[in-house]
Amino acid sequence: MERPAGPMERVFGASKRLIEHLLEGGEMRLRLAVLELEEERARLFDLLLLAGLSLALGALGLAFVGVFVVAAFWETHRLTAIAAVAAVLLVGAVYSGWRLRALARRRSLLRATLAQLATDRQLLAEPGEET
Repeated sequence: MERPAGPMERVFGASKRLIEHLLEGGEMRLRLAVLELEEERARLFDLLLLAGLSLALGALGLAFVGVFVVAAFWETHRLTAIAAVAAVLLVGAVYSGWRLRALARRRSLLRATLAQLATDRQLLAEPGEET
């Protein structure tokens, strides 16, 4: 026969359940933060890759512009080919630079984690209390 739980045992049981729920919630928030940090790492890799591509294409484009100026005094067919290559490389550099700028402006570090913590704070607030 089990004896009924006393008030202290019920308090300890409730405290234990509360601590377990707090730990579960904290673990979920930590997992979300880790996921967001991994996404940020991938975004930074893309930023560096696009920056390198922009620099390389820009340098090649400028080199071909130089060749274009030198070849301007040669036969006309060479000029058209050099201009086309230089234009393609410069357009690629401009596009890569545009994408790099767009990625750099997008700040997303821990955005979902902070939003979830704000939701948690609202849920825990008293009904008449403003946050």
